[in-house]
Amino acid sequence: MKLLHIDSSILGAGSVSRELSALVVARLTKYGRADVVYRDLALDDLPHLAPATLPGAHPLSAMAGPLEGAAQATRETSDRILEEFLAADTVVIGVPMYNFTIPSQLKAWIDRIVVPGKTFRYGAGGAEGLASGKRVIVALARGAVFGPDRASAEHAESYLRTVLGFIGITDPEFVLAEGLAAGEPSKAKGVASARDAIGQLAA
Repeated sequence: MKLLHIDSSILGAGSVSRELSALVVARLTKYGRADVVYRDLALDDLPHLAPATLPGAHPLSAMAGPLEGAAQATRETSDRILEEFLAADTVVIGVPMYNFTIPSQLKAWIDRIVVPGKTFRYGAGGAEGLASGKRVIVALARGAVFGPDRASAEHAESYLRTVLGFIGITDPEFVLAEGLAAGEPSKAKGVASARDAIGQLAA
């Protein structure tokens, strides 16, 4: 199994999403060998979307013209990110909710894997995802509990389901740790619930 492990929290060792994503990886690799690639988006410092920062496989990348030095190195990093995603059988993503949505670091990574001709294409019937067959598990940590009455304010899980579905991953698995900012008892309950859910994941 080729496993891609992504973390995006800025909190380092104090991050719940990092703790949970590591537990997911440990669960998946407990009973067999795995080729694990790890990418820490809080350290990668990926620049925002622009023709020069897109993978070379993206049609709009040609707008940047010839690249040299640091710009070429950034292009090469984008190429590797796309290649890592395409090569992976399983993708584990640690995601904190910041300001009602995903971290900008994670959005920059997503912008490098949503590539026409590689992960989706348009046909007579509209958009078709090309990344089906991958298993994606998202360890999502959020400060509040987003029930039906607050669904309109939730733009992390909802966005990820939409963008992953667009590229063909229609059944991502979510491990949720909620209520983390509502005091220690609520945090402990949310983390314990997420740990229990990880223990139930099919390995």
